[in-house]
Parts: sequence; C-alpha cells; structure tokens
Amino acid sequence: MDLKELFRDDDAVSPVIGVILMVAITVILAAVIASFVLGLGDQAQQATPQASFSFDYEGGEQRALTITHDGGDTISPNELYVRGSNMDNNTGTGASNTGDWTSVGGSVNSDSEVTAGSSARLGDTADGGVPSDYNVRVVYETQEGDNSATLAQDSGPDA
Repeated sequence: MDLKELFRDDDAVSPVIGVILMVAITVILAAVIASFVLGLGDQAQQATPQASFSFDYEGGEQRALTITHDGGDTISPNELYVRGSNMDNNTGTGASNTGDWTSVGGSVNSDSEVTAGSSARLGDTADGGVPSDYNVRVVYETQEGDNSATLAQDSGPDA
C-alpha cells in the first residue's frame, strides 16, 4: 500500500459532510415548524384586546339595554362595534341601535378611549326601544379591517 495514495483518497469525506448537512437541515426545519406550532410565529400579528362587558336590560316602558365595559384592555371607540338582531322594534334593520361604540350611545366620544366603567345605552323609546328577544354582540375590529373578534355577546330574556 502506497502512503501517498492514502492521502489523496478522499472518497469518505463527501458522505460524512453530506450526512452532517442533512442533519443540520432537519434540525433547523424542525425548529421552524415547532415555533409556529407552539404559537411563537404568531407574535408578529396584532393581538385582540382582552376585555369583559356586562349587559343590563330594562324592560317595561324603557326597553333599553346598557352595555358596560367591566374591565380589561382599553379600546378605541372607533374599533368597538355593537352588532345585533331584532334591535330596532323588530323591523329587521337594527340601524338605530347598532354601529360603533359612540354612535349607539356610548359614554365616550370618538377621541377618548373605552375603559372600565364606560357604557353604551341602546334603545330609544321613540324608535320602540330594544325588544326583549334581542341578540347583541360587542365586536372588536381594527380600523384597517384585517382583524376582528367578538368580545362579548348577550341575548334578551325572550330570545
């Protein structure tokens, strides 16, 4: 056996490097997939605010619904909507009692923030008020319109 031939023979180097590269690629790919499965990849998206709301329905002549922000994150009134069915004297339109937080009778103007204690009162006796079979949702929607989520919902006593 020639000693010079041993130094020039590099047949075993390529398979070893190939295996090392394949293992490295597999580990990197597994790390990327695991980060998305565990939710670490979603942190770049805008988070939905966490807030709680309470609903107080007044029957009788008033027929009004008061929605109160009980606690949680502060929300812009331009990104908070009240949507529902059977909200306008059973006409099906619901136009006078649904919309963004300020247009439905919110206690803050559009330049302020909806914080704990802020409320919106739905129901105008001139429009017939809010019927007892209402279904209403408080919805958060970004101004860009690319993200929305229902934060709270309620149904009337006769729904």
